[in-house]
Order: sequence, then C-alpha cells, then structure tokens
Amino acid sequence: MKLVILGSTGSIGTQALNVVRSHPDQFEVVALAAGGSQPELLAQQVREFSPERVALGTGELADLSAAFPQVEFSLGPEAVEELAGSYPEATVLNGITGGVGLGSTLAALAAGSTLALANKESLVVGGSLVRQAMRRPGQIIPVDSEHSAIAQALLAGVHHRGLVSPVVDGRSELSQIVLTASGGPFRGRSRAELTGVTPEQALAHPTWSMGPMVTINSSTLMNKGLELIEAALLFDVAPAQIVPVIHPQSIVHSMVTWEDGSTIAQAAPPNMEVPIALGLDWPHHHPGVGVPLTWDQAQSWTFEPIDPQVFPALDLAAQALAASATHPAVLNAANEVAVEAFLAGRLSWLSIVDAVRDAVEAHPGQSNPTRAEIEEIQAWAVARARAYVAAH
Repeated sequence: MKLVILGSTGSIGTQALNVVRSHPDQFEVVALAAGGSQPELLAQQVREFSPERVALGTGELADLSAAFPQVEFSLGPEAVEELAGSYPEATVLNGITGGVGLGSTLAALAAGSTLALANKESLVVGGSLVRQAMRRPGQIIPVDSEHSAIAQALLAGVHHRGLVSPVVDGRSELSQIVLTASGGPFRGRSRAELTGVTPEQALAHPTWSMGPMVTINSSTLMNKGLELIEAALLFDVAPAQIVPVIHPQSIVHSMVTWEDGSTIAQAAPPNMEVPIALGLDWPHHHPGVGVPLTWDQAQSWTFEPIDPQVFPALDLAAQALAASATHPAVLNAANEVAVEAFLAGRLSWLSIVDAVRDAVEAHPGQSNPTRAEIEEIQAWAVARARAYVAAH
C-alpha cells in the first residue's frame, strides 16, 4: 500500500513510520511532508524510506537536495498541499498540527485519495468544505484514538455505510456516542486549585505522549471540545448525542450506544500506533502493532462526569458548533494563540478558555463560507485573541 505522510517529523508522523518500519511488506512510503523545524530527522527519514517526493513547509532545501539528488524536493505551504493532492492511488496521512492542515485535507480528498485524518482541526476549521470535497463515502478514516474507536464500534451496526453517516436502512440506530477523556493532569481539581498552573505542570500528561499544543489542549479539555466537533461532523450526529466522560485509565477509547440500550466499547492500552495502523489500512488489524490487554490480574476501569465549571471548554465547543459554520474556526484559531501565549508565560492557564470565549462570542457567524472567507475569519480570530492576551 502506498502512503503519503504529512507531518512526518511530528508525533503522529514518527509513529506512523514506526508502523511502516515494523511492516515493510505492507506499506511503501512514496512521499513525505514536514514543517521544517527538524531537518536532521527528516533527512534520516528520507534516507530510510526513500520517498519519491518531499515537501518542506519552511526552511532550506539546499542541504537536503544535495544529499538526496534522486528525490524531488519542494518548499512552502503550497508545496505541501500540492504533494497531498498528487497521489490519488495512495493513502494520505494528515498528521499536520493546527488549522494549517485544512488545505492538505482538501487537496487529498479532491484527488480521490483515502485520507487518514489525524488533523482534527481540518474538520473544526472547515467542516463544510471537507464534507463537500469528499468523493465517496468512507474516504476519511479517523486516526484520533477516540474517533477510530467510534468507527470500529459503529461496525457493529448492520449495513453500516461508512464513517460519515451511521445510517441503517435509511434511519439511524445510534443513540449516543460516548467520548472518553483521560482528564489530563488536573483531573479532580477545583477551579481555585488551578490558579497559577505552570506550563511544566500542564505538559505533564498522565497517560499520553503528544506534542505541546495537543497536550495543553488536553489539560484544558479543549482537545475534547475539538473532538466533539470532529465527531459530530464525521459521524453526522447532533452534539447532544455525544456524551464526554472522564476515563483516567485511557483504556476504553470511546463507545457507541444503540437504540436498544446496548453499548459497544473499543478498549486497548494507550498506544497511538494502533489507531494509526488502522487508519493506514482500514479496517485491517496488523499483528504486533500494540500490546493487548491482559486478564490475569485484577484491574478497574472508572468513568466520571466532567465538571463544566472547571473545564468550560467542552460547553464552549458545543456552543461554537451550534452557532454557525465559522464559529468552530474562530474557536480553534483563538485557542492556538492562547495556548502559545500560555506556553510563553504571557497568559494564565485559566485565561486560555476565557480568551477563546471572547473571540467566539464576538464573532457574528457565517453560513457556507469559502476557503478564502474562512482564512479571513481565522485571521480576525487570531488578532482578537492577541488583543485579549495583550490586555490580560
């Protein structure tokens, strides 16, 4: 199977290449794209996997081009998008972080490629555009562990038609999607106890190893808010049908409850290579990707409700989704600014969601936006969030 790995030097990309490394007879990496911040790692990947093409978002190409004259290199955000749309016969893994990944998602879908989507911001920022760009049902395979779990659980529905609409014989048998969250490093604390949280504390996730943006989003549960929006769009369900719940063991990755009251759960130890491997070759389970659960010792799995006073990001995300097609883009863009400000010591942890709320509530909303209009709205949200940070 031919693969295009976008964001190859990031957390998702490096783990995807681990999967390829352990199953060399199953996968062929034909192209890589990276942001440009880790040229040495990218060079190692090119040397090992011998792609035909490599796109670099930013940086210098001279050294890479000289070292690998047989590889076609290109530079710039447009080059990454062009590469994403150049392999209709391949599976494209979008592991880019942030709203910048939208263009690559649209390019891969327009080309007809199967899209293994780890860039949840694509749907959050441009959900309507993504839906319009799809060429066939099931073209998008979710890579987030929660959405991969939901997709697997939905297969329990008779004649389930794919990932976008869980419809059986013209109607949905789905009652609820249960979206699990680890609770991050601050589970169980009151809002007052979170005054003065440091970046080091917020980056100390108890069960997952992720990049800084996703890890901070997990600490505020904004990541779960983005996943709520993603789930609503991927599986064509109302936000009210999505029930977020704290599950600190991170073993049950999400669940689906049917009309008859039965619930299907997908469980595995926390390991992103499992959903990544499924995304690369859906719906096949490859041997040796993850370590299975064992049952020879007592263990407990617990589930807890989420306190909206401590973690208001979830309600804000649901509010944005209900408000208009462009409110989620504002939510995401403002959050990226606020998280960067927190990591730089210019904004408190408690003020991250406050800064996002300020932008979301000030945005008038728009229906059926074009990509250019979404980009303008994102720029407005960035400016609004920066002004909030400067004032606080």
